[in-house]
Amino acid sequence: MNRTAFGFLGLLLIVALSGFTSCTKSAAPAREMSKVSPTPKETVNPVAIEAEITKLENEWAAAAQHGDVDTLRRILADDLTMTLVDGNIGDKSGEIKNAESGAVTAEAWELADTKVTVLSADSAFITGRGVIKKGKFKDPATGKVSDISGQYRFTDVYVRRNGQWQAVASQTTQIENPPPPSPSPSPTQ
Repeated sequence: MNRTAFGFLGLLLIVALSGFTSCTKSAAPAREMSKVSPTPKETVNPVAIEAEITKLENEWAAAAQHGDVDTLRRILADDLTMTLVDGNIGDKSGEIKNAESGAVTAEAWELADTKVTVLSADSAFITGRGVIKKGKFKDPATGKVSDISGQYRFTDVYVRRNGQWQAVASQTTQIENPPPPSPSPSPTQ
């Protein structure tokens, strides 16, 4: 055999061996990957989340009505962003200041038509209608008193951080011409 043929056969043998080696190496990770267990799916209990968000929303309304600063601090996230009825932006510190100063007063603050949408184990939002009866807002800066009685549509976004649900975003729109309340069914005789 001449040197060229020997060199060619040697080169062919090296290529064949390297191809075989790469095949066995690539097969090994595939076998190892098949042994890896899949990541378990996140457990979501929508009924429990809906109940918790609804409870927090009612507590928030009651805290705003009664100036309960501790409850507001617990429910509202430090990074809360609010779109207020007048289009301005509000935050947690503004809500706390209003509660501390007694800026908001109301005979009643009720929630209706609430619907919680669960996005994940740690995020959800609630929509609904707030009904404020004999409500007043006294602007701490100007002292001007405004009537805030009426009906409002709201959307509030909650996230769970460190095991605690908090509101991170809120938007409220006043219902200009609210429909009259639905008549209660009369009892049959």
